[in-house]
Amino acid sequence: MPEKRCSPGNPLANRKKPSAVISIDDSPIVSKLSKIKPLEFIQVRRSSEEKLFNGLIQKFHYLGYTQPVGEHLKYIIYSNARPIACMAWSSAPRHIGARDRFIGWNQEDRKKYLPLMAYNTRFLILPWVEVKYLASHILGKMTKIVPRDWKKLYNHSIYYLETFVDPERFKGTCYRAANWKYLGLTKGLGKDSKTKERNRSLKEVLGYPLSKKFREQLIGNLK
Repeated sequence: MPEKRCSPGNPLANRKKPSAVISIDDSPIVSKLSKIKPLEFIQVRRSSEEKLFNGLIQKFHYLGYTQPVGEHLKYIIYSNARPIACMAWSSAPRHIGARDRFIGWNQEDRKKYLPLMAYNTRFLILPWVEVKYLASHILGKMTKIVPRDWKKLYNHSIYYLETFVDPERFKGTCYRAANWKYLGLTKGLGKDSKTKERNRSLKEVLGYPLSKKFREQLIGNLK
């Protein structure tokens, strides 16, 4: 066989980053939660507002914007027609030991039922917004909104939500206040790691069951 001449680029890895949002009202919102209600939760994937979401995440989230792969949803939360927060959800990561043990998954169960979970990849309260209890309030609302929208778009249910929190940066207070459960720590291995050597910081694994019978639903034993 002749030698390989070139390697095609990865279109996702080489995707151009979204431009930062320039024109947006960033005047301070300092208020009680009751004063900024009702909040409007807009799912913006495949809509004209998706570019706004991407730009806000790129400019104001410490991890920046990364294009999701697979099933995913994007939300902008509005108060009085102003964006105050963003939240993104995607297909769940494959190998999370603390989660798999908590659910009771073996390798075959995980492979079969992983699509029935969603992973909170980004959560951003815009930096000029100071509203006590806002983050946990949004999380509480999302536990009802995400399953509904996921089924509408992808035609299947989800029964469990999860996220990671970097304890070197955050305490995860809003998740705990919204009744998310701490399951343990990651191993600090990236998804492309070819060794068992830690190559990134350990993250706390937090989860939220969407059903009292989530275990049975996630291992196919629901009668």
